[in-house]
Amino acid sequence: MTFKKLILKIHLWLGLSSGIIVIILGITGCLYAFEEELRPIIHDYYYVDQVKDKKLPISQLINIAVEANAKDNPNQKLSGARIINDEKRTVIIWFFEELDKDAIWYWNRYQSTYAYINPYTGAVEKLEEYNSEFFVFVRMLHQTLCLNSTIGDPITGTATIIFIISLITGLILWWPKNKSAAKQRFWFQWKNTTKWKRKNYDLHNILGYYMLIFALIIALTGLVWAFECYDKGVQWLFNGGKTIVKEKLVSDTTQYSKNTATDKIYAATRKANPKAKSYYLFLPKADDSLATFQTFVRYKNRFDDISMDFDRSTAKPLRVTTYNDKSGGEKFRFINYDLHVGSILGFPGKVLAFFASLVSASLPITGFLIWWGRKNKKKTNSR
Repeated sequence: MTFKKLILKIHLWLGLSSGIIVIILGITGCLYAFEEELRPIIHDYYYVDQVKDKKLPISQLINIAVEANAKDNPNQKLSGARIINDEKRTVIIWFFEELDKDAIWYWNRYQSTYAYINPYTGAVEKLEEYNSEFFVFVRMLHQTLCLNSTIGDPITGTATIIFIISLITGLILWWPKNKSAAKQRFWFQWKNTTKWKRKNYDLHNILGYYMLIFALIIALTGLVWAFECYDKGVQWLFNGGKTIVKEKLVSDTTQYSKNTATDKIYAATRKANPKAKSYYLFLPKADDSLATFQTFVRYKNRFDDISMDFDRSTAKPLRVTTYNDKSGGEKFRFINYDLHVGSILGFPGKVLAFFASLVSASLPITGFLIWWGRKNKKKTNSR
């Protein structure tokens, strides 16, 4: 058996073994590529009907959301809030409850509710069941096939590794022997008489070649969520072979008060970052006096994002962390999602990620048709 025949066997059987999962990952990747742009269009409760002069304090909005959610979900705990820097947008406050961590399906593991509150009137525009939202379902199907992460992550992760090997072996098979052969492999040379088998073969090889590097980036960054050891290993590598432990901050217990200084903390966060895209408030647990109040400031440019830590009772700033303050491993992990979905390059990057996912989903299909056609041809000839 020659080297190329061996590579062809590896490419074929790996592709057949992981094809269905790769198709699912590719299609869901396409659907999720523009979720940030599509969600406000699909969900009308993201916006208020009328903009007024004055907004209610964030603490009051949180209390309204807690009271509204407690009627249907008394066991859910308040987790956080998101305030988008747009006068027309509702404030988002979310709650979380763990149900059964060993459940097979993700919707049986936990329950979460997102409350959309009118910041001017305090009206509850929507109590959204998180697990039932379309894009959440798409993301979970993409990440774990809707299974418990302990089951789904290894499955999608293994399929992704197989896909990476398939891309590399595919490049070896594609590589032309000479310049004359190369001309036919860089673009479609179709005529009116070109048969569908040839068109299918070209779709598999030529599109696969042009999207190879982008598909590899998507696959390699996706493995971060599939395998914890890979995630830690990549961060260790970017840290220069070091494991860096971040200093843990605590609030001053001598100043502890049951009434967390939410309004002061939000005001300080907003004042320091008036041009931010949105503000995230990660609310500390009510019974943890040591916990700090963490906020996250999201800008249009990912590298401008800032996280801030405050004393939960006094609103005293404890730490401000910019992108440049992070270690090498933290920097990579911070932008890994943006690399995965293409948003690191803005909207054009998302378009590129969309087509890379689409081509990735098509490769198992066109590859199967190539194999099926050759198999049937051999059977016909043998007769």
